[in-house]
Amino acid sequence: MSIPTISLNCASQEEIASSLREACINVGFFYLEDHSIPQNLLDNVFTQSEQLFALPMEQKLELSDSVLTRGYTRFGEETLDPINQVRGDTKEGYYIGDEVDVQHMDPKRLKGPNVWPTPSSCSMTDEKCRLFRDTMERYRGEAIRVCMELVRYFAISLTSANRTNPHLFDEYFSEPSTFIRLLHYSAEESAPSEGVYACGSHSDYGMLTLLLTDDNPGLQIQTKDGIWADVPPKKGAFVVNIGDMFERWTNGLFKSTIHRVITPKGAKERYSVPFFFEPNFDALVECLDSCCNKDNPAKYPPITAGQHLLNMYASTHADFTASSTKKT
Repeated sequence: MSIPTISLNCASQEEIASSLREACINVGFFYLEDHSIPQNLLDNVFTQSEQLFALPMEQKLELSDSVLTRGYTRFGEETLDPINQVRGDTKEGYYIGDEVDVQHMDPKRLKGPNVWPTPSSCSMTDEKCRLFRDTMERYRGEAIRVCMELVRYFAISLTSANRTNPHLFDEYFSEPSTFIRLLHYSAEESAPSEGVYACGSHSDYGMLTLLLTDDNPGLQIQTKDGIWADVPPKKGAFVVNIGDMFERWTNGLFKSTIHRVITPKGAKERYSVPFFFEPNFDALVECLDSCCNKDNPAKYPPITAGQHLLNMYASTHADFTASSTKKT
């Protein structure tokens, strides 16, 4: 399977929208180039990530909040393919969500403060702690800008050619939910036949994922024929995929593709940074009018974006304890 490459700088809005539509119908993944996020910022995100994961384990464990799945998540904490995995993923992570002060904290809505490293919680200096936070907050702002640009191209792709509406989704993203996930994969060789994966096979939960990767391979997507195809790293480009929420919204027209990470023999440690971009917590996700008719009725019941995410976190995160997670 060939992963298409889409540039935000080399075509008209309609051509970009058409390319996105084709990629999401046929693959569900694409490379994104010319996104205008400075390379030095992307490099610094990796530098800060590596420094954080290099901390002693006891210090990293202090930087965690299981109620909101913020901060540090240990090796093996996440099991994304429980049917085939005999143990958790061979990766550790660090979640950074939308910043909300303690007074307005609401775990049922995934709202609350982030866990930031401080000199009192780890061996990083005050300057390094500030740089870590500043880098991640700057990156979040840039990633939101790119995601909103993509959302408007998606909107064009899902409205009629003679009545294009780039603002179709705007009302659902007035206060988007965003999550940066710093990931560090160990060099342990994966053994799929024995149920050991760097990251178990899964589809992403939400709307849209921007994946920043280092130079090490490992990401694979499942083709329509059930074959696992490699997604090689591409310097300066994001790997972008849509998630289950967008598949629901488009009535299955756009594909939320199953993917995994396999660490090959002799591989190095691997770092990646997925950025998850979701609608407002209370946004109602239901089939778009342009994606259904009497011969192709809605396949999925309506659900709020927030409840969808709560359901998925509860099913895949061993330490997740937020209440109000009924299945839908």
